[in-house]
Parts: sequence; structure tokens; C-alpha cells
Amino acid sequence: MAADEEFYSAAERRIEYLTVGIGAAGTAGAAIFWGVTAGVGFATGAALSWLNFRWMKQGIGALARLSASQAHAEKIRVPRSVYFKFLGRYALLILAAYVILRGFKFVIVSVLAGLFAVVAAVLVEMVGQLFRSGSVSHLDP
Repeated sequence: MAADEEFYSAAERRIEYLTVGIGAAGTAGAAIFWGVTAGVGFATGAALSWLNFRWMKQGIGALARLSASQAHAEKIRVPRSVYFKFLGRYALLILAAYVILRGFKFVIVSVLAGLFAVVAAVLVEMVGQLFRSGSVSHLDP
């Protein structure tokens, strides 16, 4: 069980680092090819994508710890911070999208592309797992 937790936490850390790296590379590329405004838009989308992933990871981790610690409890107590992280990330994304679309002259496509930085990071991690030695044996029962 500990090996599984270590395996998944390492993958989550790599996804976070990859999201930041893809966000930085995409920001530089957008700024070079389409201008500073597009670069700022991509950076904004990538930052929101990273924050969304981080809050989701923390919220799920908190729920997993709570379910394990309160497995036999009659009434389960969930801290408000867990609710905030689950619902707050949606509110943050909606608010940021509204502000970006209404208040700033960012190139909308670059913001949307930045929001997919975490998706690209997950895909890179998946491909990396396919080529990493020993990972196939981990998936076998």
C-alpha cells in the first residue's frame, strides 16, 4: 500500500512541475509569436489550471484521510476548508473567466490554451509512464 501511495504522489508532483513548465514554455511561445498580450493570457490560464489541479488534489487527499480516519464513525465531520477547496476552485475559475473576458483585452484563445496546461502535463506523465522501466509491472495485480 505504501508503494502505491509513493507512486501516485510522485506522479502528482511531476504533473504539477510539468504544468508549470508547460505554462512557462507556452507563455514564452505565445509572447514571441503572438505578442505580450497573448503571453499574459496564456500565463493566466496556466496559473488557473495549476491552482485548480492543486486545490482538487488537496481536497481529494483530505477526503481520503477523513474517510480512513472516520471509517467506523456514526457521524462524519468534514472541515469547511475541504468544501472551500472543492467549490472555491469552480468559483475562482468562473470569476477569472468573467474578469478576463470583460475587463482585459487578452487573446481569448491564449487563455483557453493556458487552461489546458494541466491536461498536457497529464498526457506527458502518461506517456512517460509508458516508457519508464518497471511501471508496467506496477500495474499488474
